[in-house]
Amino acid sequence: MPEAASTIPAPTAEQRRIAQDSFNKAKQLVAEGGYDYAIELLLTCCRLDPANFEYRRSLRKTQKDKFGNNLRGSRFAFLTTPRWKAKLKVAKRNRDYLKAIEHGEQVLCRNPWDLGAQMDMAEAFDALGLSDLAVFTLDQARQKYPRDATLNRALARQFEKRGDFQGAMVLWQLVREVNPTDVEAAHKAKDLAASATIQKGQYEEAAAGTKESPVVGKIEAQATNKQDKLAREAEPLTKRIEADPTEPSLYIQLASIYRKHGQEDRARAVLQRGLGPTGNAFQIQLELMELDLAPVRKNLEVAESRLRKLKEKARAAKDGEPVPPDANPDDMTEAELVALRAKLIKEINTREIDMFRVKADRFPNELYHRIELGTRLLKADRIDEAITELQAARRDERLKWRASLLLGMCFKKRNNWRLAQRNFEEGLAAVPPEDETTRKELLFQLASGAAENGDLPRAIDLGHELANLDFGFKNIGKLLDEWNDRLQSA
Repeated sequence: MPEAASTIPAPTAEQRRIAQDSFNKAKQLVAEGGYDYAIELLLTCCRLDPANFEYRRSLRKTQKDKFGNNLRGSRFAFLTTPRWKAKLKVAKRNRDYLKAIEHGEQVLCRNPWDLGAQMDMAEAFDALGLSDLAVFTLDQARQKYPRDATLNRALARQFEKRGDFQGAMVLWQLVREVNPTDVEAAHKAKDLAASATIQKGQYEEAAAGTKESPVVGKIEAQATNKQDKLAREAEPLTKRIEADPTEPSLYIQLASIYRKHGQEDRARAVLQRGLGPTGNAFQIQLELMELDLAPVRKNLEVAESRLRKLKEKARAAKDGEPVPPDANPDDMTEAELVALRAKLIKEINTREIDMFRVKADRFPNELYHRIELGTRLLKADRIDEAITELQAARRDERLKWRASLLLGMCFKKRNNWRLAQRNFEEGLAAVPPEDETTRKELLFQLASGAAENGDLPRAIDLGHELANLDFGFKNIGKLLDEWNDRLQSA
């Protein structure tokens, strides 16, 4: 059985038992022709253990058998599926992927060949790390739509991610046949030598949609030993924890093993279990903070990637160039992505403030933590708190230049140019010679601040020093022209 993704809670022993009992009962009902009740039981199995490949495959087969494999499902599917499709779209947009899959199954209960629902469900499976089920779902859709370019493109990418380049070659060739002007398909088909692979790999039937993909057969046939490997690695530490439950490092090591295998939920459970016996050990608290922060950082990466691709798509459309595919699978607007990115950045910054405050309080002599805390407080516009932390960090000569730069920005935000200038000058005097980037930033802050406060000769002098280092830095060349014009006018 394929391993569950880290974002899916592992079913409890009781849930596994209920799911297995329901599965056995469903098989009996299918043999007797009781499809409706069997489907309900199989839906329960999939809800309790979403990553179980066998449950999902049996559910799909039963859904199709109910309608005699007529390739259209219920006669009234066009009336009964729209509300479930709408719920599926909303759940996917909200990144509630498990709920999206559940809504998708409701669509497939009425029409197991619905292309849109299966495409959306495959994206949800992929987002959860369930590559096997993503491939299976797309492959099932090809039974009715073997030459659909969008479907074949999505499945080809899944095959490439899995390393099945033969299957990917065939599908890219099909995309190219349907749309000869498709730049991506032409590139892929050429690079992967599709025609030769069709002959060698014997994928003709799979390409026609009359036979299940060989990859799905491999998925079903593979008996992975991932769980066994995880158990072998975890068992020694589990025994050591039983022998010495008060040692924090053991819980951290065991959690790191679970994280390595993509089981963040089990890692979190181990760390939470260790809080009591270790007296809320500081190391474990930090590990929990980092663990909770990881998915938010990942979501930010995804949001920024999609925003970047959306801008590339808009630019390509404007310039008449080929539009990059799948730039924004959730159909979010640029404004929505910008808002989401801002929300995620704010969430990360808030959590990092809590984390570095804990570190700063725990290690008062390690002033680096106060620099990090002050940086994030400044981002959050908590200026007075940031000043307190950064002034404490400034006592360390090694950190003085960084603290001074940040303090200057704090006082600038408080409209106190005198203190801002003093700190920028202290930072400029202390910055290491090799750190040219910070030197340029300090020169820019001093020059722009002097100009804003009416000291144009000083601004021009500092601006020339900066322009001598980097004439393009923050438009300093243009600013120098403006300041000179203002000085001459005065």
